[in-house]
Amino acid sequence: MKRLLNTAIGYFIAASAAGVFYREFTKWNGFTGKTTLGFVHTHLFVLGMFLFLILALTCKEEHALLESKAFKRFYIVHNIALPFMTDMMVVRGILQVLNVNLTHAADAAISGIAGVSHILITISLILFFIMLKKYLIKEK
Repeated sequence: MKRLLNTAIGYFIAASAAGVFYREFTKWNGFTGKTTLGFVHTHLFVLGMFLFLILALTCKEEHALLESKAFKRFYIVHNIALPFMTDMMVVRGILQVLNVNLTHAADAAISGIAGVSHILITISLILFFIMLKKYLIKEK
């Protein structure tokens, strides 16, 4: 449970930093439009802090779920995928704010890498639901 709480705290810090960066970076550059940077803060709060905080609170008494192989797989994949995804959102957002003209290949590369990160986050969430379903069926 301590690991889950520390993970939630880590994502809280990252989400707060992302929010401050978004606000200050757009202000310094006089940017008033929509940018991907505005969504990094929310993704880190919801898919990071809230998810692990809820898990920590609900598994307070029950440690069997947290010690399963399925949980370990989910935890590793999720904690690779979420930072990977938000990093690509930051890259895309910075390029939007700075109005960088990308070549078609560079734009496609960024989109492709972001797509891979979204696939990984989807896999982690599928692992999460499979883990919960197996655990709840076994508990009955």
